[in-house]
Amino acid sequence: MSTIAFVGLGAMGSRMAMNLLAAGHSLRVFNRSRDKSKPFAEKGVAVCDSPAAAAKGAEFVCSIVSDDVATREVMLGASGVIGAAAPGTIVLDSSTNTPAMAREVAKAAAARGVHYLDAPVSGSLAQAQGKELVILVGGDKAAFDRALPVLSAMGRMVRRIGGPGAGATLKLINNMMSASLTAAIAEAAQMAEAADLDRDAALEVLGEGAAGSRLMKTKLPKMFKRDFSPQFQLELMDKDLRYFLALAQELDRPAPIASLVRSQFQAARRARLGKLDSCAVFLQASGERPKA
Repeated sequence: MSTIAFVGLGAMGSRMAMNLLAAGHSLRVFNRSRDKSKPFAEKGVAVCDSPAAAAKGAEFVCSIVSDDVATREVMLGASGVIGAAAPGTIVLDSSTNTPAMAREVAKAAAARGVHYLDAPVSGSLAQAQGKELVILVGGDKAAFDRALPVLSAMGRMVRRIGGPGAGATLKLINNMMSASLTAAIAEAAQMAEAADLDRDAALEVLGEGAAGSRLMKTKLPKMFKRDFSPQFQLELMDKDLRYFLALAQELDRPAPIASLVRSQFQAARRARLGKLDSCAVFLQASGERPKA
């Protein structure tokens, strides 16, 4: 078993870290708000005061934070992982970052003999809890091979996509598709309600039809029930769409669908729906607002 530092104990990170602990790994954790470290402290896990302190002496460092800004701080900041990690350490960054950010950290890590793998995940809370995540990895193959047992303790499928930034790129593509489908489901839900269709019948048929998917089966019931408790926050989906559009510009590729969908999520975020589940884009399109 390995000594692993885990940085970022939010809704996803806490579940992923607990799975590593359950697999028998020795953990050292850091989270900016210390209250989220309490469940780990109660299990005897070392709670550190900085990402650097967590990284010292660790064979692997896992991180999952909100965006490029947070990643730059925990990886490259004065108390960051890269400056403190020993040569040979493998960093597994499951944050959804831009590919440019992933490449920047990978370059800084390589200069210190540290291996950085961008390893974002596809899945939500249930998948994180049940070790059912799909993990998309970019970076050195030898480092990936060494990290595979650690990654496999958190997910059901682990794939190396290519070099540095490849995992981040595919994750943005995945989330653009997820956001687009969520927006389409919201439009379909409004139409079904306006036509006064039987909700249960609509759920069954649409879930089993050609457009059926895990998103259809999870988000459509939430929309019908007006249940916008967050599985993946709308503001994070909006951020990922913004990152996808920046990537499209960098690669000189048109993205008309993503541009339209992003405008819907941006409007929903600006309407203060950002802390709700991503399917709250339904409320923006319908003009409704969540009940207090």
